Amino acid sequence: MTSLAHEAWFKDPALARVFSLLNADGGEGRVVGGAVRNGIMGLPVSDIDVATTLTPDAVIERAAAAGIKAIPTGVEHGTVTLVVDGKPFEVTTLRTDVETDGRRAKVAFSTDWQTDAERRDLTINALYLDSAGDVIDLIGGLADIEKRNIRFIGDASTRIAEDYLRILRFFRFFAYYGSGRPDADGLRACAAAKSKLGTLSAERVWSELRKLLSAGDPGRALLWMRQVTVLAEILPETEKWGIDAIPALIATEKALGWKPDPLLRLAAIVPPDAARLEKMAARLKLSNAEAAYLKSWANAAPVNDELSSAAFERLLYRNGADGIATRLKLALALARGKAEGDMSEMARSGRLGKLLDHAAQWTKPQLPISGSDVVAAGIPAGRRVGEILAALEDQWVEGNFRSDRAALLARLDELVS
Repeated sequence: MTSLAHEAWFKDPALARVFSLLNADGGEGRVVGGAVRNGIMGLPVSDIDVATTLTPDAVIERAAAAGIKAIPTGVEHGTVTLVVDGKPFEVTTLRTDVETDGRRAKVAFSTDWQTDAERRDLTINALYLDSAGDVIDLIGGLADIEKRNIRFIGDASTRIAEDYLRILRFFRFFAYYGSGRPDADGLRACAAAKSKLGTLSAERVWSELRKLLSAGDPGRALLWMRQVTVLAEILPETEKWGIDAIPALIATEKALGWKPDPLLRLAAIVPPDAARLEKMAARLKLSNAEAAYLKSWANAAPVNDELSSAAFERLLYRNGADGIATRLKLALALARGKAEGDMSEMARSGRLGKLLDHAAQWTKPQLPISGSDVVAAGIPAGRRVGEILAALEDQWVEGNFRSDRAALLARLDELVS
């Protein structure tokens, strides 16, 4: 019997209180899903979800009697969040699917652990942990964890038809936990149903894709998504652009200690075309900040790695450091990917790295004069004020920001006279 009783997170008194609450008077609660999977695999455990034979009403009633805060976060689907010692535990009643349409399910509450396990998506996500710390495997998930095999429970096509987002979840979990080739049945079922991804909300698709792109190394998952044209289904922008930049980017991230950035990885597989990216951001309903990231990258000027420090600072001022930094990271990864045995690319990598460091430390200088100075010099408020200020700013930038306020005011007097 596999046991996680020794795990620090399992010994948490808060979890013990949850078990005590649910297991009294004929009820039962078991930890389920990610916490069990990660505990077995020796990975960090964060959120702890619990399945129970009790109905949501019973969970809420027991929590009230015990002085535990209960939040009805999804009672229609059986979920109540218990807050114990400031820690949230999602507690969900065992369920069976009554009706599914590929996007959402109508469920009925149950007390049957086998039925609850069989309605879940992947075998590695359907493992339970009882109050003694023993793992309960009803569908062969332990064997799949040992082999790092990502497999749908039962018939893959049936599981996918219940919720088409499971296509992307299949590849996301492969990116995080799989090895070798993806499960053949799962791969075929995902390929056959890929057109159904268009029936899902953009928010769900992008949320799942962002999680996939946040994996330590999503390269193999993206490769198989491209192979069965699932990637082109959700990101047609990649179709003629490709994912060839990903391996070198991942290697560079690991070598230089960059934190995995889903937006940088997305930029690596789509063309820097501002108009197309704007449409993509709208289609996927990216946040304003995410759309702005891609726009600043697409609009940033390409960087010549042999630029002088002064010329580079002018480029940063006119383009903004964020977009330039994204350009530099992608260029650096590409150069490092070619550097082995190529001295010119190795030297280029060094120059790009220095420019990237420069961009990270750069602070945008403030123009020492403003439009009010132009008006004070005798120019009536209007378009002419902006034109004169822009001309002064251009001179200030081209002079490498050396002119102080006095020098610019003197030049302003010359322009006005």
